[in-house]
Amino acid sequence: MAEDHQMLIDGVKSFFEYDENINIIGTVNNGEDLVKLVNLKQPRLVITDIRMPKMDGIQATKLIKSQFSHIKILALTMFDQPDAIKQMLDAGASGYLLKNSGIKMLSKAIVIVANGDTFFDPNVAFNFMNDYINENVTIGKSEKVILSNREKEILQLIANGNTSKEISETLFIAKTTVDTHRKNMIRKLNLKGGNELMKYAIDKKYKF
Repeated sequence: MAEDHQMLIDGVKSFFEYDENINIIGTVNNGEDLVKLVNLKQPRLVITDIRMPKMDGIQATKLIKSQFSHIKILALTMFDQPDAIKQMLDAGASGYLLKNSGIKMLSKAIVIVANGDTFFDPNVAFNFMNDYINENVTIGKSEKVILSNREKEILQLIANGNTSKEISETLFIAKTTVDTHRKNMIRKLNLKGGNELMKYAIDKKYKF
């Protein structure tokens, strides 16, 4: 993964610590180091920003694809301008995701791109309906989940690594009440248990 904001890297790494299917094998803060890292480790997929020091993501993508055509590239960036998107796709990227989409959509994009298909952020796909959108392309969908203010408070504390006992002390409520809120959130969010709730909490904390 190449990204010049270390906080974003830390957030993504924290989220995928709980994922058995996605393993981040290296991170860098500029395009030159990304090319070196890919040469060294040859990952299945590369996540890269566009604007970075020393070498931008477009040039890095061109170099990586020229040497390792099988490696998939997923752009993760703030740029939603059509010119930037087209340059990245023409360089060899198979996916384009905006940073404000959140880690949950990033997780979906990684799986789709790694499996050989293309993924577009829903906020940029309309620019390329004719040139790039086909049966092998997935367009992400924004998901809205309604939680109570108390549940949002607890979710934030979960993301910070607090236990139910610590949350109860912080919010001056019973531990059993915290546990009930946890169960309700797991049900509302259609999650499978505490680990998935932790992943969801981290996703919301590091919503980029």
